[in-house]
Amino acid sequence: MAITLLKLLESQTLGLKAHTNVAGVGHKPIEWAAVTELRDPSPFLSGGEIVLTTGLRQNTIANQEAFVATVHGAGALALGYGTGLSHRSVPAAVVRKATELGLPVFEVPYETPFMAITKLIADALNDDHLKRLEQLLQGHQKLASTLLTGGLRAMLSELSRMLGTAVALTQYAARIHGPELGDDTWHEVPIATGLRDKCTLYLSEPYEHDGLVHYAQGLIGLELANQARLRESNRLVAGQVFSDLMAGTLKGSEANARLQGIGVVPSQPHSVVLVAASPGQENALRTLPIPPQFEHIVSAIVEDRLALVVARNDGTEVADGIDRYLQGAGIGARVGFGGGYTQPNGLRWSFFEAIEALRHGERINTPSKLSLTSLLLAARDVPLQALAQEALEPLQVFDKKHSAELLGTLRSYLELDGSVGAVAEALGLHRNTVRYRLQQISELSGYDPTTTADRVQLWLALTAMDLN
Repeated sequence: MAITLLKLLESQTLGLKAHTNVAGVGHKPIEWAAVTELRDPSPFLSGGEIVLTTGLRQNTIANQEAFVATVHGAGALALGYGTGLSHRSVPAAVVRKATELGLPVFEVPYETPFMAITKLIADALNDDHLKRLEQLLQGHQKLASTLLTGGLRAMLSELSRMLGTAVALTQYAARIHGPELGDDTWHEVPIATGLRDKCTLYLSEPYEHDGLVHYAQGLIGLELANQARLRESNRLVAGQVFSDLMAGTLKGSEANARLQGIGVVPSQPHSVVLVAASPGQENALRTLPIPPQFEHIVSAIVEDRLALVVARNDGTEVADGIDRYLQGAGIGARVGFGGGYTQPNGLRWSFFEAIEALRHGERINTPSKLSLTSLLLAARDVPLQALAQEALEPLQVFDKKHSAELLGTLRSYLELDGSVGAVAEALGLHRNTVRYRLQQISELSGYDPTTTADRVQLWLALTAMDLN
């Protein structure tokens, strides 16, 4: 550590002699030594140093007192007065004024060059700097080793121990390590991960701000970025398993083996929770970390949706928790979930129930009772998309060309149970206008919405179009 004023005065080789009481600041480390013969050296002082002078320009009591006041006002730690050149001894005015202001004054004999004092201080500062660098390097090595062997949370715990203060880490507004922030004073350190995840390292004040924190900042960012890439890769692999399962091409023992390969035990009941992000935020789902309380859940990316496979009969708790998490993270999304079933076919069924639940359009969407729509959606060999294109594309083309509302009228008609009056009231139209539009829909699509059989076809076509 840097040499203190008392240690400097105790040096036998320098032969320094104190002329005032130094007890008040004797144990403070000396920041530097400034040698000056200026009457006003304050522009060149930063505080914490000792000032060395021979008093060359201090020929009057007034000059001597002014010099002492200036040095004291600049925050100097002490004044060293060289004797044997300009003055045979330390001037009485200097000692008197320094005593009055509480500024320590010591005598530097003629035999002791100022350079010897500055060298002693510089050597002590260099030793201190080297020790700090060694400690910092050891700290870097310890943090890196802990991260490699124990993971991110172990490294954060080690950082907390080394700094002697509490450490917390948040990502997407969720606390992933450390205590609750509460009302304590925390120093916030942003963590760059390459994602828009609002990742922040919190360190409880007070603590020593040094290079260790900067190194930890880089390590944490690198580790979280690696975790994000690994998470995306695993989700895409799991998503392929889901896609094959939903398409009906994955069955029997092969289905069981591939599900077990991504961490799903087919013999246990599972509920699928689906997250559909708002337009423009879909990519965030690929790397989005799961809150700590749900991190054991298998996740996959299926058609730009995040699928969470919950090993329980009911996905309500997970759906609620994910919804709160997404709100805090600033990600707009809808969450839907299916029932809990066993075996690959049951997982497939839960997935399609979750898709149909998303159609409700709420933030959290609970599964409806089993429906014909769910059954048909689960059977990927049923050409629902072809049906939708055949029946609805002519309506879409007509609406675009004539700025019409045939598709919207059809949707309202089906949702309002085929009531012309209800549709007219909902859309602010005359009933004859609604009937005319229904006739146009029938002519363009080939399906008459006023008959039960064709109405079912049109409903399925709309459902398939929405899900696509």
